[in-house]
Amino acid sequence: MRTGAGLRQEAETLAGPLPPLLAAAEHLAASVLTGEHGRRRTGQGDQFWQYRPSHAGDEARMIDWRRSARADDALFVREKEWQAAQSVALWLDAGQSMEFSSAKDIATKADTARRLALALSVLLVRGGERVGLTNAGLPPRTGQVQLLRLTDALASPAEADEYEAPELRGIPARSRAVFFSDFMGDLAPVERALTRAADRGISGALCQVLDPQEEAFPFDGRTIFQSIGGTMVHETLKAGDLRGRYLERLAARKDALSRLARNTGWQYLCYHTDRPASGALLWLYGALERVH
Repeated sequence: MRTGAGLRQEAETLAGPLPPLLAAAEHLAASVLTGEHGRRRTGQGDQFWQYRPSHAGDEARMIDWRRSARADDALFVREKEWQAAQSVALWLDAGQSMEFSSAKDIATKADTARRLALALSVLLVRGGERVGLTNAGLPPRTGQVQLLRLTDALASPAEADEYEAPELRGIPARSRAVFFSDFMGDLAPVERALTRAADRGISGALCQVLDPQEEAFPFDGRTIFQSIGGTMVHETLKAGDLRGRYLERLAARKDALSRLARNTGWQYLCYHTDRPASGALLWLYGALERVH
């Protein structure tokens, strides 16, 4: 068993000076005001949640007699909020396509996803949750040392492939998960992953991260399109003629993701890298409360 001194030394080794990514994530997390974290479900815990009418089968010791005395011919049970720590697994697309940014003052999709994922981890860990990263094989754990491990893992360079498929490795059954990607590659692996996740009782959220240029397609005339990894190149003299077809396909892709999430008990968010991250963070944090 590791001693307290050993844990501290591990944390200091991982941290060094506070990594800029973690500092940015801490700042983003601080911008989202949240109350004391709770799962808003009946179960073991110390915090009062609600009164409910007594049902057949409730034991006498469960009755709140003081509350029942204020009602006419009704008995009430005092329920506590379910507060057991839950596991949340994150997956971030490490493909080359995520390294795209259309302007110097706009973060890449990869950097945006990293900051959002780590800020979400900060909020969850503060609430006593366990957080893991499937890309790095990091099982869900809680605590500051885990945040430092996540920071170190998220700083890894992109993979060689243009697109990555979601990884379910290490995600506990009946837990929560969040997938970050532009989802611009083949959707078949995404569908298989969500179907397998649903079969294991895993629910969560898809966060599609797009650059504003990918949403607007502001090209016209002669244009050379090249993937970040350089494996795909397309040249056209009339880029404007492609706009309509591209926007139709993008809308169809977003609709397919939304429908896939809905059919598997997940939720879907499309986030643009030029927009405030606090709104997306708050949505993701709430999404983990809404999924069942």
